[in-house]
Amino acid sequence: MKFVDTHTHLYLDDFDDDRDIVIKNAVEDNVDILLNPNIDSSTIKELNYLTENYSGICFPMMGLHPTSVKENYTSELEIVEKELEKGKYYGVGEIGIDLYWDKTFKEQQLDAFRSQLKFAKKFKLPVSIHTRNSFEETYRIVKEELTGDLTGVFHCFTGTFDDARKIMDIGFFMGIGGVVTFKNSGLDKTVKDIPTEHLVLETDSPFLTPVPFRGKRNQSSYIKYIAEKIALTKNKDIAEIAEITTNNALNLFKTEI
Repeated sequence: MKFVDTHTHLYLDDFDDDRDIVIKNAVEDNVDILLNPNIDSSTIKELNYLTENYSGICFPMMGLHPTSVKENYTSELEIVEKELEKGKYYGVGEIGIDLYWDKTFKEQQLDAFRSQLKFAKKFKLPVSIHTRNSFEETYRIVKEELTGDLTGVFHCFTGTFDDARKIMDIGFFMGIGGVVTFKNSGLDKTVKDIPTEHLVLETDSPFLTPVPFRGKRNQSSYIKYIAEKIALTKNKDIAEIAEITTNNALNLFKTEI
């Protein structure tokens, strides 16, 4: 079995003490590709250092996270575009809309999201979309920008089956992470009815650690627990879940194992 972690933040200081070990553990557990979305200009140096030193395992994305959209967001977007022009990134992310923590910069978030969808089309890259308390706004903008060369994944999908149907209708994927293992999340019931062909796996490490390690720091080697839960929910073999979701990720992000 081979896995792809389509969303992890291994460049964050949560891993400064044992990054080598975390990556070694992931590879030993057959998680051979680790895709790392950016947050903002403050994380670009660490992101690029990570992916240069773990070439062939860690792959970078470039974007401006919605919670980093502030007064200076246009300057941040200029930095994102200049980085994307270098041609070394595998996706535009982490981008999206987050209305959970703070709505102060809602209009700026909407504009930044639309701008980065345009970057994705310009550079022919998939997007990794963050959406929290904002599915309708996020989906509307994606639909408005949708063309044949716009594709990607709704990262950390925790929505309803109606949300899932909308995502499938536009040919996007859903990233399933540790929340599917949470006892009261209800996500397992939704995932049961979503064809595996529309799913990719992710950890979002160091966040959203799956059971049985919930409450501790997350890491890419834990992706097998997410796959096991999906397999159990769908009454499928974990090898089948691994094969389909891995192929989905490889095709979406144009990477190879």
